[in-house]
Amino acid sequence: MTTASPMGSARHGHAGICRGCWDQMHVPIPIRGPLSLPFRAFGITRSKMNPNICTICERSFRYVKKQRHVTVPATILFADIRGFTALSERIDAIRLSAIVSLFQDRCAQAIWTHDGIVNKQMGDGLMAIFNFPITAADHAGAAINAALDLQRLCAAAFEDLRSSLDGLPAHMLGVGVGIHTGDVEIGEFSSFRSDFTAIGGAVNLAARLESQAAAGEILVSAETAARSPAWTAGAGERLLALKGFDQPVRARVLARRA
Repeated sequence: MTTASPMGSARHGHAGICRGCWDQMHVPIPIRGPLSLPFRAFGITRSKMNPNICTICERSFRYVKKQRHVTVPATILFADIRGFTALSERIDAIRLSAIVSLFQDRCAQAIWTHDGIVNKQMGDGLMAIFNFPITAADHAGAAINAALDLQRLCAAAFEDLRSSLDGLPAHMLGVGVGIHTGDVEIGEFSSFRSDFTAIGGAVNLAARLESQAAAGEILVSAETAARSPAWTAGAGERLLALKGFDQPVRARVLARRA
């Protein structure tokens, strides 16, 4: 991409214009600074999916892409708290919700740093998309780096919590992550919601990988690993029998950074 001027030096920080609108339409929509004020008056603000995109990207998919859905290559990441059910039997709902909020915040921090979006938040889990609407040449590597960072950030946050959780066993809290790269259908698939999401076999495989990841683990599909050999070289392999898949699925196993 050769558009450094509109982006300034904030491509990986706080962009002055919506990176999604720029990458998808080459339209500079201000999201920070004085130029963004008139847009805010019309309800165009920073998206909760990623603060470097705007609500046009989030809620006006058909306007941006001129169609209801598109097929794009992307990397999908699922993350979920391990030990959450057991934990919910030990502590009250207020403290439990605080842990979920901590998890979601730390995951979003890692995902946004690597240009992904938090597309769905499902209680103690989430789904992230890399390569839409912000494009990334190495979206597989970006997702792996985000996963490593979120494991590190969540592990540190959970360690700080243990002293206040009445002797919670050290192994009880952790995060499992699954990552897969492939073509997905992205668009608006609901008649009563206007924000976009991704569907398809690639999404399902990422979710199944996450379901098999132990606390502190990142399960990376063979397709993702092939696109980012520098990050998966030397990683262990695991052959998995996944629900909905006739043949065993081979995955690389990455552990969180210390």
